[in-house]
Amino acid sequence: MINPRQIAFLALRDVHKGAYADVALDKVLQKVKLQDSDRRLVTELVYGSVRRQRTLDALIDQFGKKKAHQQPKDLRTILHLGFYQLCYQERIPASAAVNTTVQLAKENGFPGLTGFVNGMLRQYIRQTGENGEIPLQLPENPAERLGILHSFPDWIIQVWLEQLSFAEAEQLCEWMNQSPTIDLRINPLRTSIDVVEQALKSADVLVKRLPHLPQALRLISNSGAIQNLPGFREGWWVVQDSSAQLVSHLLDPQPGEVIIDACAAPGGKTTHIAELMGDKGKVWACDRTASRLRKLQENARRLNLQSIEICTGDSREFSQFTHTADRVLLDAPCSGLGTLHRHADARWRQTPETVQQLSQLQKELLSHTAKFVKAGGVLVYATCTLHPAENEAVISQFLAESPDWKIEPPSADSPIFAYSTSQGWCKVWPQRHNMDGFFLARLRKTNDSG
Repeated sequence: MINPRQIAFLALRDVHKGAYADVALDKVLQKVKLQDSDRRLVTELVYGSVRRQRTLDALIDQFGKKKAHQQPKDLRTILHLGFYQLCYQERIPASAAVNTTVQLAKENGFPGLTGFVNGMLRQYIRQTGENGEIPLQLPENPAERLGILHSFPDWIIQVWLEQLSFAEAEQLCEWMNQSPTIDLRINPLRTSIDVVEQALKSADVLVKRLPHLPQALRLISNSGAIQNLPGFREGWWVVQDSSAQLVSHLLDPQPGEVIIDACAAPGGKTTHIAELMGDKGKVWACDRTASRLRKLQENARRLNLQSIEICTGDSREFSQFTHTADRVLLDAPCSGLGTLHRHADARWRQTPETVQQLSQLQKELLSHTAKFVKAGGVLVYATCTLHPAENEAVISQFLAESPDWKIEPPSADSPIFAYSTSQGWCKVWPQRHNMDGFFLARLRKTNDSG
């Protein structure tokens, strides 16, 4: 009998040695044959324990004789699994959570500490409130308070508190700890949204349409393997989050134009651009990573798009595109603070230092790719982060140094008008709009001096 909690423990042990959560999970799941329900449990325990790491450490600090960082590494991992089930898994009875965690300690090198594990978890249960409230002692400092309660580093909370009220920053934390949704983008060159909606309903997959997005359907029931859904092989749709779909609408590519997607892989926005142009014209898809461009080519083939050309390399080093593009999309590499719910360990991997490095890279990419645009052309800058150093600051500096460029707010009939700000750029806040956090700015080149 394969124990799903033991499988989760092995994956988490790898994560704590530095592996990416999704890679570690994949590795352990490939070695065993689990029922779907057990597989879901392993996935939930691994991603949940990584995501809630700071809160789980705070509970160990509070209920243990030694702080979390002083515990043997494997024991700390086992305690994370126990506390995670008690705090966040309502369907698992408390007794089952305790007993299975004690068993994990016994089987993974801590037979002498089973009493300690049992006592610690039972003490937690005794202190849990009537409504299941987590009995955490929290500091007064707002950033630390939200950081411990919702499990984020203080610096990320601080970035949010500088832009939002405490209550709204807390809503954003709660949103980022939910499981991500899956959105589809319908390929209008092959089918219509009505046809896809009908086909999915016939397969008992529930979907809903999304405001402002003419091609988007959100899956609202468990769908099983994506590639088995109706229309996948026929190229009727591709998976793309709704916020990411806004980007190509802001670019607004037209048939017959030359478009450059400067950081294109894995290609969701590239294929969207080709669709919006009716597949007429040329879309140059540039990226440094050849393996990620292959994914783009696969999707383009499946969607039956002919207008996309691949260009491998760093967009900062291309000179062949100078003054050739009607429109350029710079979907810049970023810290991903708008998509933390999709990557369980991303919040622990980014630091204020990595943000500064990314901000520098973004500025270099923007000043170079701006040279690709013809006079009168358009550049759209986009990120999936909510950090002003990577967003507003990058655009403000570029505009201050580039007198022949101006910001161009979306028109009132654009799908993206609902997200525009008084400064002219657009911002998607997850807790307000129920989709990934994004920043977008549309810039127009006013003359040919650059």
